[in-house]
Amino acid sequence: MPRRRHNEENSTTQEGLVSLIGAGPGDPELLTLRAVRRLERADIVLYDALVNPEMLEFSKVAQRCYVGKRAGQPSIRQDTIIHLMVKAAREGKRVVRLKGGDPFVLGRGGEEALALAQQNIPCEVVPGISSAIAAATAAQIPVTHRGLSSGFVVISGHDEARVKQLVAGFKPEELTLVVLMGLNTRGTLAKALLAKGWRGDCSAAIIFSAWRDNSYTHLTTVAQLDDPLPPEAPAHSPGTVIIGSVVDVSQQLQCKKKVAEHLARRTA
Repeated sequence: MPRRRHNEENSTTQEGLVSLIGAGPGDPELLTLRAVRRLERADIVLYDALVNPEMLEFSKVAQRCYVGKRAGQPSIRQDTIIHLMVKAAREGKRVVRLKGGDPFVLGRGGEEALALAQQNIPCEVVPGISSAIAAATAAQIPVTHRGLSSGFVVISGHDEARVKQLVAGFKPEELTLVVLMGLNTRGTLAKALLAKGWRGDCSAAIIFSAWRDNSYTHLTTVAQLDDPLPPEAPAHSPGTVIIGSVVDVSQQLQCKKKVAEHLARRTA
């Protein structure tokens, strides 16, 4: 029996709808088809700092409003963002709130959805690929791997005190640790891991600007996690920290990739 397709037109093209859309890690080709359709039909797009500007080209006629937040820089208040969404929706506009990664993974998407529900504003959530897994994939690091890690934990590195509490909650090297927004607190993270019993030579990686043209992967260890970053690392770029034995798999994959590229050149 053929699979019944979701009646998208009846449920999501009504006036006054807010779409909370995950923009993924940055590559426009990683947007979902639904995300592209919403962007094409949008009247107004409110987009975050980490959104690739190329994605806005899908919205040919929409009004574009930058509402991004970056640490240490002046930014628009969250209640102002919600006010803009509510106002536009009540004017009958199709609103796209474009957020990096996935709206419900460390992105305040839940807060915005609740605020819209309290105002009786129709809202849908369009998932995006979170950098929690996309950054690892860009660096050819499997967050789970048989014999090395049967699961992974994603935490925010934004708050130093919270980092210490989260690290204390699971056994050393039992799972792969993925830290978002943790570049500035990686020293605190390293100390907390070592104090908890993680090995100093446990492999770690920092992936900068995953899935963008300036993507860069820095391989290191827990003990050296807070060492100065190499000059090749893109300045002021988002970074994802991954810690665990699975990082070692990426080096094997990179070697095989180089061999395959060499053989392809020889047979071309």
